[in-house]
Amino acid sequence: MLNLADYDMSAERGFLCRYDADEVVLTGERAIIGEVAMRLPELLPTGRVRQLLETRLPLIELPLSSMSDAEARTCMVHYSFMVQAYVWGEPKAPKRLPANLAVPMVALADHLGQQPLLPYSGYVLDNWGLIDKDRPIDLDNVFMIQNFLNGQDENWFVLIHVAIEAAAGAALAKFGPIIEASDRGDTAATRTLLEDLAKTWSRINAIFARMPERCDPYIYFERVRPYIHGWKDNPALPDGIIYEGVERYGSAGQAFRGQTGSQSSIVPAMDALMGVGHATDPLREYLDQLHIYRPPAHRRFIDDTRAASSLRSFVEQSGDHGLIEAYNKIIQAMADFRTQHLEYAASYINKQNRAASGNDTDVGTGGTPFMRYLKKHRDETTARLIGAAANAA
Repeated sequence: MLNLADYDMSAERGFLCRYDADEVVLTGERAIIGEVAMRLPELLPTGRVRQLLETRLPLIELPLSSMSDAEARTCMVHYSFMVQAYVWGEPKAPKRLPANLAVPMVALADHLGQQPLLPYSGYVLDNWGLIDKDRPIDLDNVFMIQNFLNGQDENWFVLIHVAIEAAAGAALAKFGPIIEASDRGDTAATRTLLEDLAKTWSRINAIFARMPERCDPYIYFERVRPYIHGWKDNPALPDGIIYEGVERYGSAGQAFRGQTGSQSSIVPAMDALMGVGHATDPLREYLDQLHIYRPPAHRRFIDDTRAASSLRSFVEQSGDHGLIEAYNKIIQAMADFRTQHLEYAASYINKQNRAASGNDTDVGTGGTPFMRYLKKHRDETTARLIGAAANAA
């Protein structure tokens, strides 16, 4: 049950790519994709990145049926960064995306089951490498491959997410055993597994707490955040963007949600295991919409976990104080994570004084009213504490 390999996952890397992304080489006609994309830190400061991308990158027909998964995902990383740079790299957002970017971007998105702009998987999951291959994934041993401007703050912001994803692998590997133990009514085994899972959450929260060390709120808002917005519910692009050369879109503007940490599958997977639900309202709709932006295999893992887990019911009915305490410890850790996310959203975005076109302080990169959105999810998590702990909260 819930064998991680069946979902393109591993205990060592969690939802991170299982291949070494820094070793994937695009050859032949495709070599220029990486060559142009990796020069974005040079092209963006010129103020004419659109002209440079249109003239330096030819329209390439990708032989997706004969490409490896790693090659396709590497192309997705490069193209999605170039798409974002084209849209947000100059003061006024364009109405169109040229065919040399639009056509391969849509082809890759269709092939990989994602949306045709920068996804969290392209920004984080498939966009890192190990400095020392013989050492584990940790903040002192990882680097970001593809960048926009290649500053410390940009890199650190992404690498914090990489480290969290890797740390979560140990917890995700316990999902199957936890579900099996609770299904057979094994209180002791379930408790032990939950206690181990809680230790992983402590590590995740400790990593998340390190965000301010090398990612300054002002630099994030002015030099990192502008490039990761989408074009759905974004006032700078009320009509979306026309994807030139994409027959099925025609001349109609398309609107897609931007890259956001809320596209990570860790917390939704934990919600599914722990029986944390979210009330049906307009904010719940945002949560549901973000699900399609995750890689298909990771969506299946979340859906299968939700369908298989009756953990909360088992814990409630057991009446076992130790088991309830172990369950509540994880719920509290998840709530703490969401509280930290809310605090970062306030300091890194909401409290910043200036908003350029498309970089609104009240709207998240995914197009959501993020302060209300994050607070609601934090409160709904805390509400799932069982017994005395719930009353105290």
